[in-house]
Amino acid sequence: MTDADHSATLPYPQHWEADVVLRDGTTAHVRPITPADRDALQRFHTGQSQQSTYMRFFAHLERLSDRDLARFTHVDYVDRCAIVATTTSAREPGVERIIGVARFDRVDADEAEVAFNVSDHIQGKGLGSVLLEHIADAAREVGIRRFTAEVLPHNARMLAVFTEAGYDQTQYVDDGIVTVSVDLDPTVRSEHVMAEREHRAESRSMQRLFRPRRMVLIASLTDEPTPEETRLASAALSSGIGVAGQVLHVVGLTPVTIRDAQRRHGMRDTFVHHADVRSFLADDTTFDLAVITVADHATAPILAILADKGIHTAVMMSSGFAEKGAHGLRLQRDMLRTAHGAGIRIVGPASHGLFSSTSDAPFNASLAPSLPPAGTVGLFCQSAAMAVTLLATVGRRRLGVANFLSAGNRADISGNDLMQFWHDDTDTHAVGMYLESIGNPRKFARIARRLSRRKPVVVVSAGQSGHIVPRGHAVRQTSTPRKTLDHMFQQAGVIRTANTHELVDTLQYFATQPLPGGPRVAIVATSESLAAITAEAARSSGLDVRHMGVIPPLAPARDVHATIEEAYACSDVDTVVIAHVPTVTDVGADTLAAIAKNAARHRIPTVACMYGFHGLTPELTSDGVTVPAYSTPEDAIKVLRHVHGYTTWLATDQGDRIEHHDIDRHRVSQLLSAAPDGPASAELTANVLAAYGITVWEAVTVATSAEAVAAAQTVGWPVALKSTADALRHRADLGGVRLGLHTPEELERAFHAMRTELSQQLGRSPSDPCFTFSVQKMAPSGVACVMRTREDELFGPVISFGLSGDATDLLDDLSYGIAPLTTTDAITMVRSLGAAPRLFGYKGLPTADTDAITDLLGRLSQLADHHPQIRELELYPVVVAHQGAAVLSARLIIQPAQRYDKQRRQLPQ
Repeated sequence: MTDADHSATLPYPQHWEADVVLRDGTTAHVRPITPADRDALQRFHTGQSQQSTYMRFFAHLERLSDRDLARFTHVDYVDRCAIVATTTSAREPGVERIIGVARFDRVDADEAEVAFNVSDHIQGKGLGSVLLEHIADAAREVGIRRFTAEVLPHNARMLAVFTEAGYDQTQYVDDGIVTVSVDLDPTVRSEHVMAEREHRAESRSMQRLFRPRRMVLIASLTDEPTPEETRLASAALSSGIGVAGQVLHVVGLTPVTIRDAQRRHGMRDTFVHHADVRSFLADDTTFDLAVITVADHATAPILAILADKGIHTAVMMSSGFAEKGAHGLRLQRDMLRTAHGAGIRIVGPASHGLFSSTSDAPFNASLAPSLPPAGTVGLFCQSAAMAVTLLATVGRRRLGVANFLSAGNRADISGNDLMQFWHDDTDTHAVGMYLESIGNPRKFARIARRLSRRKPVVVVSAGQSGHIVPRGHAVRQTSTPRKTLDHMFQQAGVIRTANTHELVDTLQYFATQPLPGGPRVAIVATSESLAAITAEAARSSGLDVRHMGVIPPLAPARDVHATIEEAYACSDVDTVVIAHVPTVTDVGADTLAAIAKNAARHRIPTVACMYGFHGLTPELTSDGVTVPAYSTPEDAIKVLRHVHGYTTWLATDQGDRIEHHDIDRHRVSQLLSAAPDGPASAELTANVLAAYGITVWEAVTVATSAEAVAAAQTVGWPVALKSTADALRHRADLGGVRLGLHTPEELERAFHAMRTELSQQLGRSPSDPCFTFSVQKMAPSGVACVMRTREDELFGPVISFGLSGDATDLLDDLSYGIAPLTTTDAITMVRSLGAAPRLFGYKGLPTADTDAITDLLGRLSQLADHHPQIRELELYPVVVAHQGAAVLSARLIIQPAQRYDKQRRQLPQ
């Protein structure tokens, strides 16, 4: 196509910009090309080897001609587009260096030729697959559904990019050239490939973070730090910051300040001092991790030069960024852009830091004055203030921690990154997360579901709904119901706790005890009343009390031990609960030893409520097994409820992602792109649903009784007559519906009666044109249900299900799921309703076809997941009979696509 053939020109599509993580954990910036990239593109081209140039152009070109440079950099972002990947260097501050290019040229309405060129020095880091994801996402946005590419047979790397992407593709060879044709509609396999690559890159990035060999503390750019810089840096020094066995380099503090901070805390004088950044740069030592406490405005300049010192991660303890308003947000974005351009990932700003206690690479880069013991729990916390509370609680409980990170404003590294790391980290056996906000719930749910299959994920969320956004957190607003977040956690197998106390209670179980085999519990208590209270709490939590033993006051030690051993001897018990609150004497050491020894010998999960003990104590430890102690029996039982729920989720087949193949995704894309925003017509709605295998029963709008009879003859008797007024649709109780009309006479009488009754209710003349009705064939009798999907700005497509009627909405008896759903998700949505018994033969009524319900939910999930232009879609009512389900009405609202979680990898923006 020539320039004259271009049907449209888009303004610079800034939303295509993204920061990405490559296979080795480094970062790069991806963005559309502009005319200003002319010189950078030439430098990129001349820096390529002859072989790479030949692979791209099928000829050796030493330089690109002026005509080529103009054609490659002047694009319209519709018919011709190019995406470049860039990095920056301290040697050329502010100058972007192109390291990869992907471009397409439209050759047909929905087809384009695509080409790639990746810098020789970055080959093997997965940049080609990243560029394919981003150029494909841009192409889909402008209506392109297929890529073709001509590749030389010996260009194995490029052929592998297409082959391994997971898209449906074909290849054929003609005249020594391989022509590859790629269908750009995402598939389950292509999305799985993307998620796997994303996992490997982000996990690798975190592995680099948690395995530093050398660290540097940068307190100031000059030899005169501000009081704020001095206080923050001194606090870091006082915490023992550094890598075990390594000398710490400190930049920007006076030697006196350093010695004072170390002397106050009895630390050794093991540091190298650099008065300012110039001195630091003159030293040829390289580093892995930088802890930065400089003033907010100075962060971007220092980051621009750190990459040349080998630093790949910076911990920003300074505050004064997004939490301070628009100016701080600009500083934060500038800082992040500089960091990612230099290949550096950021923890923070306003972070409390991080540490790792693993034996092979222990280090501390936090402000914590003392660290908890080494252990197997991984911790993530956003707020620095809550990190202080969480670490203090963990320390009091003696709970061992493998690694910890406080994300602060979470500008870059988030809980999602940590979950990617924990999935592969053999030192971490259980995960605890204190979340103040979730920036990308769809990604969180996807990663958490995967992680939960391997190790428990325990979460406390500061906001019960996800509607609260703390200052400094760049999070989109949400309008979802409050319990959507709960349903998302349940869908992902995440254990949600109410507060920090309950979070640590639950983690201390997973850190010390095996998973129980079932819900059967034995209780041993020091009084009948305490046993009864504990048993009631257990039964209320869904546990099955199989044995109760009572230890009388002042009982001899042998009787105490016998009662305890009797509980462990029960063959039908999965967990033992000890509630020992002596009223006359203290708990004897021999009793504590007996509990610990029985737990260790029988390997039966045990929890204890022991007066005077809390957390993990040596008194309740035997043969390497520690029985966790809780403040109250209710606390212990609450933990067992969480544990039982998690083991049940683990034992449940999570099913496969629902993927119907009798759909026409491309057809719906065409329909939606051609339709105006706002409510869709009944015809368009029916066509969209039909493309996904959902049939809406025909309803004919009529204005007279004669038209009603004619419509009934068309759709078939018996029929239903319904008002088209929004307030009366489907409302038989308000006189808006007449059902089971078998003859023309019945229909005519119903028509005139409805018009008269409704005119009286609304105070209008029966001849008012607003009184129109619809005629529809009667569906088989069954249970009326409602299914909806809504594109939420934060959560993406949220699917809901309930039985129809006012009670459902007033009592919020709805279930929710985040698309895409699995088969198990759909079944859970049906069965979790309070009114679900009506679907399963309630009071002798016929059972409803729940398979038909889950089929519809799955199709609705696919439709919503594939097409973010669908703002709202409601199927109401859906009448579910003993066999089959009839969709009697549907309502669709269309909007411009604005989904954040796209089919491409990118860091938070």
